Amino acid sequence: MRLVRRIAAAAAAMLLCSTAAFAEEDALPAAALVNSGIPCESAILVEQTTGRTLFEKNVDEPLPPASITKVMTLLLTVEAIDRGDLALDDVVSCTAHAASMGGSQIWLAAGEEMTVDELLRAAAIASANDAACALAEHLAGSEEAFVAAMNERAAELGMENTHFENCTGLDAEGHLTTARDISILSREPLRHPLITQYTTVWMDTLRGGATELVNTNKLVRYYEGTTGLKTGTTADAKYCLAASAERDGLALVAVVLGAPTGSERFGAARGLLDYGFANYRMIETPLPELDPARLPVSGGTARSVALRTEAPEHLLVSRDCGEIRSSVKLAEGAAAPVVSGDVLGECELSAEGVVLGTFPIVADGDVGRMTFSAALNLSLRAAAAMGRTEFAQDG
Repeated sequence: MRLVRRIAAAAAAMLLCSTAAFAEEDALPAAALVNSGIPCESAILVEQTTGRTLFEKNVDEPLPPASITKVMTLLLTVEAIDRGDLALDDVVSCTAHAASMGGSQIWLAAGEEMTVDELLRAAAIASANDAACALAEHLAGSEEAFVAAMNERAAELGMENTHFENCTGLDAEGHLTTARDISILSREPLRHPLITQYTTVWMDTLRGGATELVNTNKLVRYYEGTTGLKTGTTADAKYCLAASAERDGLALVAVVLGAPTGSERFGAARGLLDYGFANYRMIETPLPELDPARLPVSGGTARSVALRTEAPEHLLVSRDCGEIRSSVKLAEGAAAPVVSGDVLGECELSAEGVVLGTFPIVADGDVGRMTFSAALNLSLRAAAAMGRTEFAQDG
C-alpha cells in the first residue's frame, strides 16, 4: 500500500512539475478581459478587503464549483479552531464513508487516524476529498450535518445563488454556486492567517514522508504574491480556480469557473490578477482635518459634540489617479439628544471629477437632552466643583 501511495504521489508531482513552462506562459492579455474574451464560463476579479468588483463575466450564472467547494470546508474548520471547538493536534479517526471518497485523495483507510493539522494540509494542498470529509464528519458528526452548516454559513455571507450538496465538490445534482458567491466566500478564510499557512505551501509530506502532497494551485509556485486559494476540476465543472494574491498592500481575488483546460484556467487567473495589479493601487485614505472639529448642539446637556469621519484606513484607486480632493458638508447644528455615531455630515473624495468615495461624518460622543432633572444635576455638579475650588484656596 505504501508503495502504491509513493508511486501515485510521485506521478502527481511529475505531472505538476513537468509543466515548468507554465512559468514562461503569457497570462491572458488585458484586451481579452476588456472584451470579455476570457476563456471560461464565468469569472470575477475583486479587491479582497473591500469586495469591490474590478472585472466580471457572467458572475451570477449558477455553475458547479468542483473542489473550490473546499474553501467553505476550510473556512468552517478554521472558524471552529478560532472558537476553541477544535485544535490542530486533535486526532481524527477516518470513517468508512470518508475513506470511500473518490477523486483526489490521500488514500485514508477506515479507522486510520490523523491530526486536524494533517487533514488540513491534505485538503488545502492536495485537495484530498477523503481528508475534507474526515474533517467534516469530525466537526459535525456526519457529512450531511456539515453540509447543512455550509449552506447556513453561505446564507450568512450573502451567497444568494449557492447550494452545497457535499463538502468535497464532487459532482452532484444541485451542487451549484456562482463566481460572485465564490469571491464572497474566498475573502473570508483569507482573513485567517492560519489558512494561508496551508494554501501557500507548494510541497509537503504526510505519514513520515511516505505520502507526498503537491499543491494543485500552480500559482503558488510561479506567481509572485500568491496567497492561495483553491483549484477545482470535475467532468461537470471543467477547470475552476479561486486565486488570491497580494502585492504592495493590494490584495486581489480572481475566480475562474468552467475553463476548457487547466492551462487556460491558470492563464485566465493570471491575466485577471495582472490586470488588477497593473491598474489599481491601495493608498492611505487622505481625509481632511475637520474644521470645525465640533458641531453646535441645541437643547442639550453640552453645547457641542465632537466629530469624526467614518472612513476606511485605505482607499482603492486607479494607478493613474490624479490629485485627490476632498469636500466636507456639515449640518449647521444638531438638536439633542445626540448619540455617538449619528450622521451629521459627509466627506467626499474625488480625483479629476470622479468620485472615489463618500464617507459619513458622525458624532463622536453622546449629548443628552436638557431636562429639568439634567439641569439640576449640572447645577449641583457645578456648585460642588466651585466648593472644592474655594476649599482648596482657603486651605
